[in-house]
Amino acid sequence: MTEIKDLKDLKNTEYDFRKIFSDAEDFLPLLGTDYIELYVGNAKQSAHYYKTAFGFQSLAYSGLETGIKDRVSYVLVQEKIKLVLTTPLKKDGPINDHINTHGDGVKVIALWVEDASKSFEETVKRGAKPFMKPTVEEDQYGQVVRSGIHTYGEVIHIFVERKNYNGPFLPGFKTWTSDYNPQAVGLKFIDHMVGNVEWGEMNKWCKFYAEMMGFSQIISFTDNDISTKYTALMSKVMSNGNGRVKFPINEPAEGIKKSQIEEYLDFYGSAGVQHIAVATDDIVRTVSEMKQRGVEFLYVPETYYDNLLERVGNIDEDIETLKQNGILIDRDEEGYLLQLFTKPIVDRPTLFIEIIQRKGARSFGVGNFKSLFEAIEREQENRGTL
Repeated sequence: MTEIKDLKDLKNTEYDFRKIFSDAEDFLPLLGTDYIELYVGNAKQSAHYYKTAFGFQSLAYSGLETGIKDRVSYVLVQEKIKLVLTTPLKKDGPINDHINTHGDGVKVIALWVEDASKSFEETVKRGAKPFMKPTVEEDQYGQVVRSGIHTYGEVIHIFVERKNYNGPFLPGFKTWTSDYNPQAVGLKFIDHMVGNVEWGEMNKWCKFYAEMMGFSQIISFTDNDISTKYTALMSKVMSNGNGRVKFPINEPAEGIKKSQIEEYLDFYGSAGVQHIAVATDDIVRTVSEMKQRGVEFLYVPETYYDNLLERVGNIDEDIETLKQNGILIDRDEEGYLLQLFTKPIVDRPTLFIEIIQRKGARSFGVGNFKSLFEAIEREQENRGTL
């Protein structure tokens, strides 16, 4: 294996993280994704959108009524997924700067851990940049310990230890009751979250997740795998030891026209979270319900379904139903998966949502990449950014 002495050596090097770390101790055991926090321009209205369109329920609230003077946060829940929507209450400050630069976007990917102090110590001693030292937060429901580190762009990871807490969310939050709680659409948990990084930065951040957090590379896609007539990108998928947390990392690749990653970087202003993939047990029901609620999905041409069974083999679902909903199908050695991607859910062409149902498959739909990116290119062309 090629020796890596410096980050600069990574640009054109295939770095076998899985081989290096497969036998290593899992020094950062993760229990799963605790919550995702987005900084948004109007948390109250955003909460109404996520409840209406995606079936989230009211959970907790923090703001002036709870003694917080500089920001307001609404917490939404659906099964194991928690979204925190945060808006500043005064001009200037880091939250304002984040929104001015990026628009609405993901700031925090919080990871559920058994020991937040140890998680901080293990990552920082390996070179991670500290964001928040271990901090004990208490109220009448018990205590939570949180710590945090920086990652790509302005995204941070917060380690959350909540084994001694039984409140609605975190200290400083109160239960948020609402008469408006639309029925859930069947979203279960976070399957993976995808980060877009700058030119030549993919291997740097894969190295970060491998060395600072003990992740392994499980899949690698080159520009030969992910390309169309006009654009291309490269991607590697990093996973923690138990596979509960997976972070694909994308970077642009040379193409005739501007790729979706370049468009994202232009409008987001830096590296950041491109999309959140959420799992469902019934993608037909989930997608159908979301469409009725106004969620817009990428258009999949009907020709995609020509000879589909020859490409993916027998499946349980009715092809005509999948066709009507534009759902994509792919198969690997373990089984098959069904997936569909929304159009951007914010005004800038940045953040979007993937709906995914796994029926044994552990991969990420490589057989759908060409169709997916052609669909994205059609949207780019409509926006005048291709």
